[in-house]
Order: sequence, then structure tokens, then C-alpha cells
Amino acid sequence: MAFVMTAAPLAMIGCGYEVADAALGIQWHVLAMFVPSLFTGKLIGHFGKLPIIATGLIALMVCSAVALSGISIEHFYAALVLLGLGWNFGFIGSTALLTETYQTHEKHTAQGLNDTILFTSVALGSLSSGIAYELIGWDTMNWIAFPVGLLCLVALFLEHQRHQTKATLKSRIIS
Repeated sequence: MAFVMTAAPLAMIGCGYEVADAALGIQWHVLAMFVPSLFTGKLIGHFGKLPIIATGLIALMVCSAVALSGISIEHFYAALVLLGLGWNFGFIGSTALLTETYQTHEKHTAQGLNDTILFTSVALGSLSSGIAYELIGWDTMNWIAFPVGLLCLVALFLEHQRHQTKATLKSRIIS
């Protein structure tokens, strides 16, 4: 997310839009990142963690598709909103999923390691996005982001399958 988000204003300015237009796009993106948090927890409670994460990943891939489909101001704004919404569902869903992966005594270590990996990735994505934008361009950056989202969706599906298999085995043992 940070890789594309950081490059988006550069791409907007590179396409001839004003700094104010780029700033407005980032404002909409930030709103899309945080406003859904008011109801994302309820959605997770209703639909489950994995479907919400999958929805977030799909939103990230649709973001790439929108960004690749044109360079109008509307394309940039729609892509940035989808990027923010995808981040929200992915981040909150994944954080909720993380709580199922460790024992109580491992809580602080697991959360600390997760945050270290996450924020190191965000920093690297942000720091490399300007260079990537200059070297490979906006379209290629979005072509890279799409398969990353797809790879994460496959991993999520495999996790779902593992969870289903585990639940089936557990129900057979009980009965």
C-alpha cells in the first residue's frame, strides 16, 4: 500500500495535475484508510476475518486496475480511495487474525515482531516508491502491486483451507 500511495502524488503531478489536486487525493485516501474503522470490527464480527481480509486484497487489486485504466483525476482519486479501503480491511482483519496465532505469554513478543515487520515494510515501500516511480513508472508499479495482492489472496485461501481441514478433523475427533 505504501509503495503505491507514496508514488500516487508524484504520478499525479507528473501527469500535469496541481499539487492541490494531489493533496486532495491523499486526503481522500487517508479518509478511506481510517473512517471505515468505525464499522470494520462489526463487519469482521459478522462475516469473519478472512472474508474481510480478502475484500481488502480485492480492493487493492481493483485499485491497481483503476490506476492502469487511465490517468484522469477521477482515476487517481478512485484508485487512492480503493487503496485506503483495501488497507483498512486488510490491516484490521490481519491484526484480528494475528491474535489467534500465539499463546497468551507470547502476546507482547508476537505483536512487537508483527509491528517491526509491518513498519519496516511500510518504510521500505515508501522509501523505494519515488525511485521506482522514476525508474519504472506508474503503470509498472501498479502491474507489480496487482500480483502481490493476488499472491496474498492465494495465501489467504490456503490459510482458509488449513483452518477448514483443522475444524473437520476436530469435529471427527469429538464425534
